[in-house]
Amino acid sequence: MKKGVFTATKKDGSLYYRSNIVFKNKHISLGSYDSEDKAHSAYLTAYDILSGSDFTFDDAFTIKCALSFQKLVSLFNFRDNGMYIKTPIYLRGSYFSYYLDEGCELKFDIDDLFYYSSHTIMRRGGQLFVNDYGMRVTVLSRFGLKPYSVEGRDYTFNNGDSLDLRYSNISIKNFYHGVIMQNTPKGEMYRSRIHINGYIKLGVFETPEEAAIAYNKAVDFLKEHGRGRNYPTNYILEMSPKVYAEIYTRINLPELILLKS
Repeated sequence: MKKGVFTATKKDGSLYYRSNIVFKNKHISLGSYDSEDKAHSAYLTAYDILSGSDFTFDDAFTIKCALSFQKLVSLFNFRDNGMYIKTPIYLRGSYFSYYLDEGCELKFDIDDLFYYSSHTIMRRGGQLFVNDYGMRVTVLSRFGLKPYSVEGRDYTFNNGDSLDLRYSNISIKNFYHGVIMQNTPKGEMYRSRIHINGYIKLGVFETPEEAAIAYNKAVDFLKEHGRGRNYPTNYILEMSPKVYAEIYTRINLPELILLKS
């Protein structure tokens, strides 16, 4: 058997080939292949990269070999930065790049390195997410954004790059359930609404906190009247209970919600 190649057996009894390499006492799996030659080719490419050849990280985008692009990223990062990470991450000092593929580079703050070193990012229907303990968790949820948040309405990217997911690049406009910011002649106002067989407008308020409290009051009212839907509640930690109660009492719910309850 050629160097770096090992045989393995599938459940149906058929044979396949695994490729591995050991570098600086780190055992690295290079993948599974349908032939010994492909598995050996993967080993040779990995050896050339790790042993300090003329390859640069830019070559990861053009190398034609048996190794996947994601594995190439991991190998170059190990060689250049001394850290082997299973997910396709390349460290860049104060931030890191996570490559979904050759044409999609996501940028994250270094604070998120531990999380994305152990969580694979996937993309479906334009949404980025990871599987976390069996649950589908959107990447934007780490910024306090909800799965149904809309770019431009609920948040914006300061530099216009939607792939730059560093905290400094994301401005969040709407933190709360049922609250949407809107521009008016008076400036930014906050519309509160709740969905009951269609959206019901609860009012327009000067602050997002007031709009969130109006939504909470509508949720409380519906629950008191036995509505089965599990509406989420907004948590407004910066506000004292006294101020919250004053605003809550002052808000009047529209007649339409009384009719639909």
